[in-house]
Amino acid sequence: MAFTMAPATHAAANAVNLTKTYGSGDNVVLALDDVTLGVEAGQFTAIMGPSGSGKSTLLHCVAGLDRPDHGQIHIGDTDITRLNDHDLTVLRRDKLGFIFQAFNLLPTLTAAENISLPLRIAGRKPDQEWYDTIVDTLGLRDRLSHRPSELSGGQQQRVAAARALVTRPEIVFADEPTGALDSRSGEELLGFLQHVVRDLRQTVVMVSHDPGAASHADQVVFLVDGRVVDQMASPTADSVLDYMKRLGG
Repeated sequence: MAFTMAPATHAAANAVNLTKTYGSGDNVVLALDDVTLGVEAGQFTAIMGPSGSGKSTLLHCVAGLDRPDHGQIHIGDTDITRLNDHDLTVLRRDKLGFIFQAFNLLPTLTAAENISLPLRIAGRKPDQEWYDTIVDTLGLRDRLSHRPSELSGGQQQRVAAARALVTRPEIVFADEPTGALDSRSGEELLGFLQHVVRDLRQTVVMVSHDPGAASHADQVVFLVDGRVVDQMASPTADSVLDYMKRLGG
């Protein structure tokens, strides 16, 4: 099954000919096999595939959390594969946002302190108007003084989403962001991600195994055995599910 995905024209990120292996000798695993992926600025892109297809590895490489063995990755005009570890850390801090299945909130901090943490680490003051927009859009105004243990799972994930967005990143990377949520909380988070793309002009890249979650995206990219095999524009839950069944996912 051959498919070539062109780099994005108005790119937030472009990955070209990525290869990534783990292990060595007889235990080597080819996680990414010559993958090219374009992420359009101002769009919501979902990455899907069967278990073990390489989708999380792809997201982690494009986001600078892992390094490919071969290939190039550009975030905007910056080739991140050429950055040293310090400069890569600074780029992730200043230009990227991350939402994970595990909320990764600091238990001793309030919701407000968790949201502002990336700015404090960077020594920057929040843009109050943007901060207020994020907090109010996520419905967190009356939860800002609460610590994570005092919040529901859905509220904790919304705090994590606000933290990812407070720096106004060029791209938000979300790895199975609804995996630990009930269906209602998951739907609320996905609706918010749609909102920040359509109305706040953010760029979101999400890995998910859920066709319903992927249906919120503008496009879905499908991986099998470490290769991009297809993409789908304007996905619906049914169209994604049907395609995943054909892939065996």
